[in-house]
Amino acid sequence: MTAPRAVGARISWAEVPDRVRAWVERTLGSPVVSYADQVGGMSPGCATRLVCADGTRAFVKAVGAELNPHTPTLFRREATALGLLGRHPRWAGLQASYDLDGWVALLLDDVEGTHPDLTDDATMARLTAATDELVAVMQERVAPEAVVAHLGGGQYDGGLTDMRAVMSAWADSIGLLDSVPDAPVPAWVRAGAAGWRERVAELAARPMGHLVHWDIRIDNLLQRPDGELVFLDWGAAGRGPDWLDPLLARLERVDSPWFDGSLASSPALARAGDDTVDTWLVGMGTHLAVRSMTAVDVSLPTLNAFRRTESARFLGGAGRRLGAI
Repeated sequence: MTAPRAVGARISWAEVPDRVRAWVERTLGSPVVSYADQVGGMSPGCATRLVCADGTRAFVKAVGAELNPHTPTLFRREATALGLLGRHPRWAGLQASYDLDGWVALLLDDVEGTHPDLTDDATMARLTAATDELVAVMQERVAPEAVVAHLGGGQYDGGLTDMRAVMSAWADSIGLLDSVPDAPVPAWVRAGAAGWRERVAELAARPMGHLVHWDIRIDNLLQRPDGELVFLDWGAAGRGPDWLDPLLARLERVDSPWFDGSLASSPALARAGDDTVDTWLVGMGTHLAVRSMTAVDVSLPTLNAFRRTESARFLGGAGRRLGAI
């Protein structure tokens, strides 16, 4: 069985400020009588299933800027994305949001289910098909001009992520390799750093007009009892290419030949081509490696280890595909 690799240190529902918990109960219209804190993901805030006295169930995420100054922005971005998308069985619907005095909370539909077993071929096939459906629904519901109108304009405003800026930062990280000699990057990447930086910068400059989830991994997936998959955690959502989410859905197996054979089953990935996939893997993997040595993250003690693990998977997959290892 696969399990979440991103596991941080969260506060409990009982540690959320009284004013936020009171807002949740007012919004739900009934007092909370039991709760179950969840693990997985890197947020230091709570992620909790709630049950109210009248039987109402909901899921709440809440975080304060004193826990981590960036995480409230991710919650605001999730509210932006879900507000644009509306409701659909493929994701947990947003019931209400709270944003006051540095604390942000999202009240979401509680989804019955567990993380899927992505070692199972049938489940992986279900995930890739569900991702194609997700991409189609997002394109149908959110026009490119709406995505542009909601791009982030400030550090904490909660606007959508711009993948062009994200990928440009990856190119910058490749340019920093000489100054970060201990970054866990293989020799073949360092030897070709100039070329890889140019390729990633070109990738960043391509037109991008689609709403993307941009964080599809086992931590952010639930499988309902009937087998249907639900995409959670929209805090990274933004503007990107149509092949991005189909690529992310396959990354659980990036270190195996299954990954290579699966690319052709996505029309968007087939159009993008192998060079795009390899460039993305090198850019993302190198950026994570550099960040694992240079980033200082408040109240996120496991994040740099996660970065190193994911970097090794992505760069290892790229190296295998390119015959470099």
